[in-house]
Amino acid sequence: MTPKEKKLSPQIESKLRHNILRIPDEAYRASGIVIYGKRIKSFVFTTDIAIIRNCNADAVFAVYPFTPQPAISEAIIKSAYIPVFCGVGGGTTKGLRTISLAKDAESQGAIGVVLNSPVSDLNLLAVAESVDIPVAITVTDSNTNISDRIAAGASILNVAAAADTPDVVAKIRKNFPDIPIIATGGKTPESILKTIEAGANAITYTPPSCQELFKQMMEKYRG
Repeated sequence: MTPKEKKLSPQIESKLRHNILRIPDEAYRASGIVIYGKRIKSFVFTTDIAIIRNCNADAVFAVYPFTPQPAISEAIIKSAYIPVFCGVGGGTTKGLRTISLAKDAESQGAIGVVLNSPVSDLNLLAVAESVDIPVAITVTDSNTNISDRIAAGASILNVAAAADTPDVVAKIRKNFPDIPIIATGGKTPESILKTIEAGANAITYTPPSCQELFKQMMEKYRG
């Protein structure tokens, strides 16, 4: 076998579950982040259990715009057959409650927790010292003091800077060549590749909603 030849991976699909939501192939050009021996290149950014159960992402990024609740994280972790990162606050929810939520997520089986960008370094440190799973801190702009975040216990950076994400990732990667970076990849193959080329190790992908997917299915049925 020549160096250019690659072994084909056998694929097994069921008769009913062949129509799954697929993460864009470009996401798998990332290096990935190895957590407890498992390489993760793609995260599906959703709390929709139906989508979580019917997609080919490597992991779930369960962060949502409400106060985190253990009942929600428990339902997602129990339903998913892939690793789950759970949001545990950092904005409206902070202080001792974030510590409690992080401990709950860990005990439920989460592979990591995510804190929102407003959280203080002291609060980040308290969470990082309370759990034995990776703590990801969200970075929303280039003015974030990355050194302080890392010193406070952040083991992964989650870059979510909208259209500026590739630029923010590139700046971080230049100054911190070894820090693991998860970043939003946008909705196009081009934006995903741009983010990976900037230095992201893994991509979060926001899927279409179930309503959008169902609309596409109904249009197909009507045709």
